[in-house]
Amino acid sequence: MLKWIKGRHWVAIGMFLLALLLYIDRICISVAKDPIASDLELSDKAMGWVLSAFALGYALLQVPSGLLADRIGPRRVLSGIVAFWSALTALTGAAWNFASLLFIRFFFGAGEAGAFPGMSRAIYSWIPIKERGLILGLNFSGSRLGAAFALPMVAWLIDVFGWRLSFVILGLVGIIWAGVWWIAFRDTPEEQPGLTSLEREYIIAHRQQSVQNERTTLSSSQLLRSRNMWLAIGQYFCSNFTFFFALTWLFPYLKTTYQLEAMEAGWYAVTPFLAGALGNWIAGGWVDSIFRRGKWNLSRRGPAMAGFALAAMGLIGSLYMESALGAVLFLSIAIFGADMTLPPSWALCVDIGKTNSGAVSGTMNMAGNLGSFLTALAFPYLTAWTGSNDSFFYIAAIFNLIALLLWWRVKADRGLLY
Repeated sequence: MLKWIKGRHWVAIGMFLLALLLYIDRICISVAKDPIASDLELSDKAMGWVLSAFALGYALLQVPSGLLADRIGPRRVLSGIVAFWSALTALTGAAWNFASLLFIRFFFGAGEAGAFPGMSRAIYSWIPIKERGLILGLNFSGSRLGAAFALPMVAWLIDVFGWRLSFVILGLVGIIWAGVWWIAFRDTPEEQPGLTSLEREYIIAHRQQSVQNERTTLSSSQLLRSRNMWLAIGQYFCSNFTFFFALTWLFPYLKTTYQLEAMEAGWYAVTPFLAGALGNWIAGGWVDSIFRRGKWNLSRRGPAMAGFALAAMGLIGSLYMESALGAVLFLSIAIFGADMTLPPSWALCVDIGKTNSGAVSGTMNMAGNLGSFLTALAFPYLTAWTGSNDSFFYIAAIFNLIALLLWWRVKADRGLLY
């Protein structure tokens, strides 16, 4: 059976597993919130700063890590950063106070920053353009399945081993992935041993081609002058503002609001992430289907705009539910919609970035994770100021509607010149 899996599909599987690991390591802090807060005597606002420290480190290193992936290749970058952030995951278990936890989670976020920009650069070299949407959808579904899998699994690990040892166990898994990627992967199909000449020729013929004499270096002024870049930045900020709530505050929100036990809240919180995985699969397939009909711009706009509309509807609908099940169903619609925006967003970055896909996607992801940084703080602070969670959900819904309008102006086929 394995002989039927092509070389580029093995690359996609490796990136899927990386996305899975990425979000298992990322969400475990949310599941461990209560025992960490209890042991280290931290308030909800202090935990908000811990959660946002990750997002800030993640945001600030996006562009440098993307540039590095463009310059030295995704093999070295991904192997190095996964080993680095896995060590920080394990080190989280050694935190002894608020300051140490803040420091560790900031640098953990900085380590994770290069993951998706590095994968984008690999996709440019390895994946034919007409397969790009589905591969991106599968990659991002790995992150959602990782988050879903982590919720009950990490809750169980903490029950059995305690929160400190649980972080050490998760860190060891990442070290193993980094070693396998270094041994098995090469930056381009031209360098990959064991790849058939037939597949190598197919990939080279069908991947996106750079325009002759096109500049291979990217300046900050080129990025700042590009309308497509600013549109990508704006819409991704809005998308992450919604999704990062699910990654940070969804579990404690459900547990507190509906007075659930930890394992029960974990199982409820799984559903939105499964919906997100489905949203990635559907949007990724939809992107490729529209593209094959010769409608490049619509293939990016259509799925993204539909996704933002669903996200706004789901967020508002959840406020009118009286049970945990009803709220989770509407929040699942919101995350399904928010995740529909990912394959077109990252496809757009590869479209316009080409050989600079790492830097372009890193710039977009930096802006998105500034949205994540604000989300981690906005939820506890807005709740404290207004005495209700509702204000956060209304603000997030407004951001989704703004993003829908931004996508209407995107022109993927015009590159960074637009």
